[in-house]
Amino acid sequence: MRKKWGFSSLIMVLVLMSVLAGCSSEDKNSITFWTPLTGDDGAYMDQLVKDYNATDPAVKVKHVITSDMYTKVSTVLNSGKGVPDLTIIHADRVPGYVKQGVLEPMTAVTSAQPEIKQDNYLPQAWSTGTVDGTQYTVPLDIHSSAMYYNKDLLKKYNAESFLDDNVVTIDEMLSLQGKLDEGDYVVNDALLGWVILAQIQNLGGDIQQDGKPAVNTPVMKQAFENVKKVADAGMMTPFGEDGYLMFQSGNVLFSTDGTWSSNAHAGVEGLNFGVTNVYSSTPDKFTNRSSSHLFSMLKNSERTEEKVAGIGSFLEFIRQNSLEWAKAGQIVASKQVNESPEYKEYMQSFFTSDEKEIESLYIYTYEYYPYIAEAVDTYCADIVRGKVDIDETLQTMQKFVEDKIAEGSSAAK
Repeated sequence: MRKKWGFSSLIMVLVLMSVLAGCSSEDKNSITFWTPLTGDDGAYMDQLVKDYNATDPAVKVKHVITSDMYTKVSTVLNSGKGVPDLTIIHADRVPGYVKQGVLEPMTAVTSAQPEIKQDNYLPQAWSTGTVDGTQYTVPLDIHSSAMYYNKDLLKKYNAESFLDDNVVTIDEMLSLQGKLDEGDYVVNDALLGWVILAQIQNLGGDIQQDGKPAVNTPVMKQAFENVKKVADAGMMTPFGEDGYLMFQSGNVLFSTDGTWSSNAHAGVEGLNFGVTNVYSSTPDKFTNRSSSHLFSMLKNSERTEEKVAGIGSFLEFIRQNSLEWAKAGQIVASKQVNESPEYKEYMQSFFTSDEKEIESLYIYTYEYYPYIAEAVDTYCADIVRGKVDIDETLQTMQKFVEDKIAEGSSAAK
């Protein structure tokens, strides 16, 4: 006997249909724009969209925020229905999406908007979206790891000279061993995985070799051992403690979190702080591991020429008017904005203050980078704290990545 649907089931179906319709390209008078930008980031993007729509464009933009955007993207791409007109994706998604053939080149946009070109953006942010000579994205920003410092503690421990060249070395940090009051620490473990990946570049290494993941390598081991020296000396915030909050409480000289944290730190009463580059094993090389938010167009047969033209107009507006995005603590990719006097008032302008700083913003573009980052994030704390054998754990990490790649390949068949 055929089972009858209950009233609640019918309601659920109608709600789902309504959501998909609201996120699709059926509205010919607006551009459906999906982003994973939650919290304050979402609010700042909402304001940018509002500012653009206030110019009375031919096609307005509708900003849709969702924390699980990539899951929903996978769903709509598989179904072919409800694909958004425009999305923001992270840099590490580009290689995989291009390989899957789900990204539309930005050729029509860049042809219609001649100022949307490489020369007008930070080089790393632009090139992240370039694959085999084709431009698939237009950058919004670079969001980078950073190292904040407590000015009062640096003065207290006579360590202000560490900042003379804007490269704080591990040896300089170790020079404070035995000199700190109880409860004070040199550095926390915020974004520790990002720190390790920065050290790989400082040591002249990489995370891939001939297209294959390179995790269990001498360079990776050296990166961990260099950072481990600080923890072994008792100068890193204790395992299990919130080192980020300990910095805000005034007990840590350096905090290795992100450019986006500047607003939170600024909101702490009495915290006298500045920003510099993430520490390095050598004064000759420093790296701030970074990523980027990128505008992209997923393959969508329902996207009209009018909407593509509207997308071009919106992205050109963002190129000229994205100072609002600096309020989120991000490094705005548009040179027109990040070279303006107004942008200099934001702390993250430090990272575009000269060519060396710009070059330090390193974005990994290796296809399997997300798996390597996951492996590093999963195991880095235990390695640095000496809770596991480093050689055995690097082998485990290498297998972790290789298994992830194999699973992905199987799922694609």
